[in-house]
Amino acid sequence: MKKKYTKLAVEHTENLCRLPSPSGFTKLATDYLVKEAKRMGFDPQMTRKNSVLIDIGGKGEPVVLAAHVDTLGVMVRSIKSNGRLRFTKIGGYPENNIEAENCIIHTREGKEYTGAIQLNNPAVHVNRDLGKEKRSDETMEVVIDEKVSCEKDVEKLGISNGDFISLDPRTIVTKSGFIKSRHLDDKASAGILLALAQLVTDKEIKLSRKVYLLFTTYEEVGHGGSSGVPQDAVEMISVDMGAVGDDLKTDEHKVSICAKDSGGPYDYDVTTKLIQLAKADKLNYAVDIYPYYGSDVEATLSAGYDIKHALIGPGVAASHGYERTHMEGLENTLKLLELYLK
Repeated sequence: MKKKYTKLAVEHTENLCRLPSPSGFTKLATDYLVKEAKRMGFDPQMTRKNSVLIDIGGKGEPVVLAAHVDTLGVMVRSIKSNGRLRFTKIGGYPENNIEAENCIIHTREGKEYTGAIQLNNPAVHVNRDLGKEKRSDETMEVVIDEKVSCEKDVEKLGISNGDFISLDPRTIVTKSGFIKSRHLDDKASAGILLALAQLVTDKEIKLSRKVYLLFTTYEEVGHGGSSGVPQDAVEMISVDMGAVGDDLKTDEHKVSICAKDSGGPYDYDVTTKLIQLAKADKLNYAVDIYPYYGSDVEATLSAGYDIKHALIGPGVAASHGYERTHMEGLENTLKLLELYLK
């Protein structure tokens, strides 16, 4: 596989990470996917739940490769009397992972306001117990970058309960090939699937079976893959982040093959084939158990689909925080998918 496709995966990852798309507010990301799919000559379809489904060709034994473009985020829970915002989380993460983060408030009328997420009393010089404070929606707030001091001031801006708040991704690609950003879970994998589609368009790979790409938009809240899967699909592989940490062998340079997560074991035959291909081609890979993890394909199974299932992805450190991977992790994942589909 030519290096330009790894670079393309990185480029798509960067572009997607910079587009706000917390679960339920994903139009900017899905518009990007649709535009790129059409540019490559495909006919993307939008599901009722705003997933993007792309048939990239091939015949027989249809397989779905699924990545999600929805991310963690925040929503306005209420406007406080001091002109600050109380928030509710979108997705699962500890509140300290968003402390002091810049953000954008997106109103239902299309206005945007910048702000930051802070503790209610965040100054070290006046709060001697700052480090001991519990981080929660009761002790933290969104500070709006506007001259507001009461609830009415905020309402005049057009900000209301239920408005989405996206987190600053702070996306950086280093000279050494590391990609640092929020939301690499799972925009790195979405970038990989777009690069795979380009391989097909450029006739660099001849598909041995029918292949669908499914980009879901509610994975972070648990039901992304529960619908939108083509009825003829016999197999589905979630292409999602590989967990890094504790006793796991995965790192940012590897493609991670998950044998089991908190939802149970993945299909024996599909997982074994992926391992054998990675081993035979001498890819940098790891096989791991993710203790606190669920994927789109498990939502698909829970919805009653009768399919084989697997999970792979590039290793991503500091998941659900300020994450990091490496272009080698993207490359090894793309190579494994190419081997699997030849």
